[in-house]
Amino acid sequence: MATCPPYPTHPPTHPQTRPHWWQRTWVRYGALVTLLALSGLVILALVREQTGDEGFLVGLGLAVFPVPLLIAAFRWLDRVDPGPWRNLLFCFAWGACAAALIAIVANSFATRWIATATADPTGADTLGATVIAPVVEESAKAAAVLLVFLFRRRHFTGIVDGVVTAGVTATGFAFTENILYLGTAFGTDQLTGDRGFASVTAATFFVRVVLSPFAHPLFTVLTGIGFGFAALAPARRRLRRVLLPLSGLLLAMGVHALWNGSASLGEYGFFAVYAAFMVPAFGLLTWLAIWTRQRELAAVRAELPVYAVAGWLAPAEPFTLGSMRARRIARRHARRHAGRPAARAVAEYEAYATSLAFLRHRGRRGRAGADYVARERELLTELWRRRDTARPALDHAARATAPPVPVLAPHWPPYGTHAAPAPVPYPGHAPHTAQPPYPTAYAMPVHAPYTAYSAYPPPNPYRS
Repeated sequence: MATCPPYPTHPPTHPQTRPHWWQRTWVRYGALVTLLALSGLVILALVREQTGDEGFLVGLGLAVFPVPLLIAAFRWLDRVDPGPWRNLLFCFAWGACAAALIAIVANSFATRWIATATADPTGADTLGATVIAPVVEESAKAAAVLLVFLFRRRHFTGIVDGVVTAGVTATGFAFTENILYLGTAFGTDQLTGDRGFASVTAATFFVRVVLSPFAHPLFTVLTGIGFGFAALAPARRRLRRVLLPLSGLLLAMGVHALWNGSASLGEYGFFAVYAAFMVPAFGLLTWLAIWTRQRELAAVRAELPVYAVAGWLAPAEPFTLGSMRARRIARRHARRHAGRPAARAVAEYEAYATSLAFLRHRGRRGRAGADYVARERELLTELWRRRDTARPALDHAARATAPPVPVLAPHWPPYGTHAAPAPVPYPGHAPHTAQPPYPTAYAMPVHAPYTAYSAYPPPNPYRS
């Protein structure tokens, strides 16, 4: 069995004091689960009280439609360096339970207070929707991003992590809010007797689920981008690490207020804001997220060759791990030939290698923490444990996705169509002719055909 290359040197470890009882992991997890469970029970009771049992079931059935699509989209965006499922589960639960509960209680209290103070219920509803609701809701959703940023810093390393964390939190919040709105609309239809496409339920479903399922994720993603830039900032830039998330939060509140206020801009105000602002903003943020993902892949290809030279990775693995198509081929090959455990090992190998590349990228830019060396050694150990299972699949993916190497060859006319070429002069002798006797890649006319061996399979990069 091959021995692993030597580890990087690391500073001596110091004895650690025993943590207090409130610092233990099981205490934190227990408190968090209890908080979310209580919030879920309270929000369930409040929504059922406002919609009724039948309205709640109808709203629940209709509100669930966009959730799988949004979660799948954010998970796809996070495929380069996927975070643990428990982080996403926490974000969704926080948005659906804790943030929704805070928003319902705070919005109701603020609207009643404004109506009492101004004696204008209509104006209080408008002011609450355009001013109070954006501040309360975006702050409640941003709390989940802040918690992940502070306590799961290892998995929060850039803009994509901020986008995914904020987007999943907002998806959970929109899910609960859609249950409330759709259930209330169904109750209204029950009272008025409206049915079919002319009903309030159909109109609410079209606006909230079909036309703008990305509204809440779009708002909160701005906060996530602010936290993502803060994660990329050096640790010594404390002011920047505080101002960037606050700027993203304020921008999210502003966009949310504009969206809520569009209903008061006239008959076509909503559609004007939707077409002129929301759709372009959604397209711009989508492009930014995909561009950032491509930069992450480029960072993988740029940072991992150092470990290949040191013997930790095979020579072609940096290219393979920097291509999502090659990663997919490697997992499929492992599943086909060795079963699901092998495919899972390959996926873990890819994830650890990506984390290693990002760690080195941050270290070269002076953004790594004090545990850089220990974390590097941990990731290298996890890679070495899975190398026997992962490398055959990655070798196959390298051969399947290696770019063809064009081989330029001179264009030979058919036999007998030209005279024999003059002999090639020896070094030190003058050439017999002023023009080269054979066409070369530099002297060949532009229209001359090149022979590229791209039709043949690429060679095995590891065959001697």
